[in-house]
Amino acid sequence: MTAPLSLTTGGSLYDRIGPEALAALVSRFYDFVAREPLLTPIFPADLTLTAEKQLAFLSGFLGGPPLYHERFGHPRLRARHLPFPITPARAQAWLACMRAALDATPAISAADGQELFTALSRVAAHMVNTPAQTGAADA
Repeated sequence: MTAPLSLTTGGSLYDRIGPEALAALVSRFYDFVAREPLLTPIFPADLTLTAEKQLAFLSGFLGGPPLYHERFGHPRLRARHLPFPITPARAQAWLACMRAALDATPAISAADGQELFTALSRVAAHMVNTPAQTGAADA
């Protein structure tokens, strides 16, 4: 999946956010993920490699260097996520963690944060591979 994001004044979204702010965002994001009960069952206890992969993916996705491709090959996002039961509630919890991380990263402007969040909302919806469970907590 390559960046579906439009270029505006200031270059790509990666150029506008910058690698330092993007790294800070990813770090904050996984701090929230580690505390989210809907997500912890599908993530490893040690999120170090997961965060490295996310930062590498986002770099290329946002128009920066193709770090994920170089280290891990094609992202194949949906295929790589199929082993994990991703319900609509988990997708929303993931997005809530990203929203909180964006809000906690002042180096990313509100406009750039909204552009990123909108793009990731589409990705999160695409990753859902397990329907909501009727009458139960949507785990």
